[in-house]
Amino acid sequence: MSGPVLAIDQGGTKLLCALVEEGHVLDQATLPTDRDAGPEAWLEAAAGLAARWEGRYDRVGIAVTGRVSDGLWSALNPGTLAIPADTPYAAMAEARLRRPVTLANDAQAAAWGEHLHGAGAGQDMIYLTISTGIGGGIVTGGRLLSGRGGLAGHAGQMRGLSPEKGPLEDRMSGRWIARAAREVGHDTDARGVFSAARAGEGWAEEIVSTAAARAAALCADLQMLIDPPRIVIGGGVGLAPGFLDRIRAALSPLPAALRPELRTAELGGAAGIIGIAGLARA
Repeated sequence: MSGPVLAIDQGGTKLLCALVEEGHVLDQATLPTDRDAGPEAWLEAAAGLAARWEGRYDRVGIAVTGRVSDGLWSALNPGTLAIPADTPYAAMAEARLRRPVTLANDAQAAAWGEHLHGAGAGQDMIYLTISTGIGGGIVTGGRLLSGRGGLAGHAGQMRGLSPEKGPLEDRMSGRWIARAAREVGHDTDARGVFSAARAGEGWAEEIVSTAAARAAALCADLQMLIDPPRIVIGGGVGLAPGFLDRIRAALSPLPAALRPELRTAELGGAAGIIGIAGLARA
């Protein structure tokens, strides 16, 4: 089967609905996410945005933040969207939208999008989105891994060997960068820290360098674990000017055989909706 798919990206900040066909976004619309509204209201909002495309699609793909397993959606970070554990979101969406629904984690969907139509170039790969938090996806043997409970690729939830408590994303994501800035007296977000680093301010340079070194260590560990042909880096922090070069520089002492091949994500903010549309057609 072919034809357009209604692709929905339900994030903590915004709801994005799009009509997607063969890796191309034909049309799209967005609304801010009302975090307190709940799953029924989020679906109602999506249906409202999609009404303009009624009759043009026969399948729906929904990418969400958090853990997805067998059509059930649970929060990994309730601060993003406090979805109740094991919410039957796929079944709820099918009842509301009256189409078959494919549900997947947003970073896993983005990994599939980059594999099909972006920097993955059809090869096995790991995708890392380094943004407000950190997510990821793994494509191996030409298929997207979800794992027993939908956790495959959630690199930001790994803890490593650091004595510090909490997941890795608490030590290198956009949230961490902003927190580190506040701790040294600068009330700004990750974008402001990167701007200050480019201006040569030492406090910002130290924070960005630390985040890049930790991202490099994560990439090196993932290379040893999976040994993919490439690791694709996306997200607002991952794609910030100069950040990938910093990661590569931190990895440069490794022998070539152990050093990950890093690529810049090519689909930008469309990776998730392109990927979920591809999964809905798979």
